[in-house]
Amino acid sequence: MNILVAGGAGYVGSHTAVALLEAGHNVIIADNLTAGNEKVVRNIEKVVKHKVAFYKADLNDHSAVDYLFANYDIDGVMHFAGCKSDSESVKKPLKYYRNNVISTIVLTEACMRYNVNKFVFSSTAKLYGDNVVPFNEAMNLLPKVNPFTESKVMSEEILKDTAKANPDFAVALLRYFNPIGAHESGLLGDSQEGEPSNIMPYINKVAKGILSRVKVFGDDYDTKDGTGVRDYIHVMDVAEGHVAALIHLTKGVNIYNLGTGKGTTVLELIKTFEKENEVKVPYQIVGRRKGDLAESYADVKKAKKELGWEAKRDLNDMVRDAWRFKLKKENKR
Repeated sequence: MNILVAGGAGYVGSHTAVALLEAGHNVIIADNLTAGNEKVVRNIEKVVKHKVAFYKADLNDHSAVDYLFANYDIDGVMHFAGCKSDSESVKKPLKYYRNNVISTIVLTEACMRYNVNKFVFSSTAKLYGDNVVPFNEAMNLLPKVNPFTESKVMSEEILKDTAKANPDFAVALLRYFNPIGAHESGLLGDSQEGEPSNIMPYINKVAKGILSRVKVFGDDYDTKDGTGVRDYIHVMDVAEGHVAALIHLTKGVNIYNLGTGKGTTVLELIKTFEKENEVKVPYQIVGRRKGDLAESYADVKKAKKELGWEAKRDLNDMVRDAWRFKLKKENKR
């Protein structure tokens, strides 16, 4: 199939592009490069060893998206385009509603015009809020957390309503948990600049001496060591989950969790990183952040049953691949 990967120069999008290509599909990457980099596309090409179609485009722009659909024989869309920082979304809500919601509308409208009936949406498990763990797909979504999560809820509703009005439209809503790690080649990874909002690039920068210590937000939760529990999953497992969802896509709305099904505390993650990579990671316990959960991990039985997918890589793989990417990136400077 020819798959339009919207936001394919970003972290999860780039790894999914590789997984699609390795599964024998063709990809057309569209990205405005505000969070990605064209070097990422070149590195995808190095991994798969051939050229990849790339188009610099704002996915909120009707004419740019129409050009893609008019000039490529697109069979399906994977939508990764959008902003993803919880804290930034509180400060800049309009940015998140514009980028995340409008891009979903524009891409879905193009699918309707060009009779493209396969759509895989990269959502988030944060929609479950503080439901009881493990989170399953049948749970009610909890009230608004912040503009980022709200933009994902809105996008899901747009796709659900479109599928209801168009019986041939097949949608997968993939709610994944905490992707970390990098491609085993070391060419692709989470390359946030400045002070990262995600924990793994933060750990990488502390381990490299760029930042002084990892801030651990709270050690008084009701967990084994008092720190928050998260379902960390290797980014390539997430990528392969998207491919599995595309291959097994059926008409209507299909919702799946992508996770490992087990939780890891923040301190366990740090200690595993230190042991696996033989490097110290200083950390400092600070106060809890507003809205943080004690535990967040997935019930993954549905994805295994219906998609034949489950996470294959463990925490050691995640921290080892993440560090390899950081070292390779730093050595190129």
